[in-house]
Amino acid sequence: MLAVQCKMARVALSLGIRDLAELAKVSPDTIARLERGEELKERTVEAIRAALEAAGVQFIPENGGGPGVRLKGA
Repeated sequence: MLAVQCKMARVALSLGIRDLAELAKVSPDTIARLERGEELKERTVEAIRAALEAAGVQFIPENGGGPGVRLKGA
């Protein structure tokens, strides 16, 4: 998951940084660091990604148009 995908997913779900941090069981600073593009431990990124997926986001791999996200069922 790229920094931009995290932010797009969070915004698509209308979640604030604190909301996502609570869902992923990490600190709000950790979410902010990820969205700034700082490197985090793989397990931390996976926890954030899992929280976003559980909330209804599907990650789209780069396919010529760049990586993205969409809401499941949309």
